[in-house]
Amino acid sequence: MRTHKKLLQGVLVLGWLVWSLPAIGAGEHSPHEGKQAEHGSGKHGEHPGAAKKGPGGKHSGHGYGRPKGPPADIPAHIKERMESDGTKVNLNRSLIGVKGMQILADMDELKNVKSLALQGNKLGDEGVRILAESATFKHTENLSLWGNKVTAQGARMIAESANMKNLKELKLTRNEIGDEGVEALAESENSTTLTFLDFSANKISDRGALAIANSPRFANLKTLDLYNNQITTEGMKALLQSKNLKSLEMLILVRNEIDFEKAQDLAKNQSLPNLKRLELE
Repeated sequence: MRTHKKLLQGVLVLGWLVWSLPAIGAGEHSPHEGKQAEHGSGKHGEHPGAAKKGPGGKHSGHGYGRPKGPPADIPAHIKERMESDGTKVNLNRSLIGVKGMQILADMDELKNVKSLALQGNKLGDEGVRILAESATFKHTENLSLWGNKVTAQGARMIAESANMKNLKELKLTRNEIGDEGVEALAESENSTTLTFLDFSANKISDRGALAIANSPRFANLKTLDLYNNQITTEGMKALLQSKNLKSLEMLILVRNEIDFEKAQDLAKNQSLPNLKRLELE
């Protein structure tokens, strides 16, 4: 059966989607399996600031290994992990918490920040509230909140924020936003600028898939990652036949509850005009 699924995926990608992008390497989904890389346009979270050197040319050590608690000097840590022009900051796995998020929001050096990598910082919805309410982040285009225990409430804060109107890439991987959080973003004007959206591992069902498919707010979306959710063949059908996802080039539905027998016909009859890649396994 597994061999059959593999063959079907190959046909889906190379047969009906004949204009497909080159196959993604075996390690491309490693982030979903707990490894430290992040994928997506621009590899957000892996900009040069990730490997900055401290005084004397020695690596500061931040960003490597797994810290057990927040940095002793959070402001100094943030400055070490930001680009000199203040447009990017990589705080992945820094464990700065809500306190650190408030410090971040109050820093004048970040008033022009465009890229925020905040994976694994124990922010929760309270940290997202600070983020969403602060004008410091009004220019943000790339935002990663991977693994921060963000719920539907946090997703709604982003959706309703007056400061989140320039988002192009949003990663909510491994959070708890569920269908309700997806619906909030699907109804938000803040989603109209999004080109990359990662909802992986958020317990999203067909209800969430339908919200995405039926939303005109996602007209500019090029990549949609729904890895490891609870979407069935019906949700897949809604996405592939959506009249709103007209810019979508890549759709990832790996590790969902899709019937591969039915997936064959769905892929044949998909109506997304720009789809180049469909991943099912």
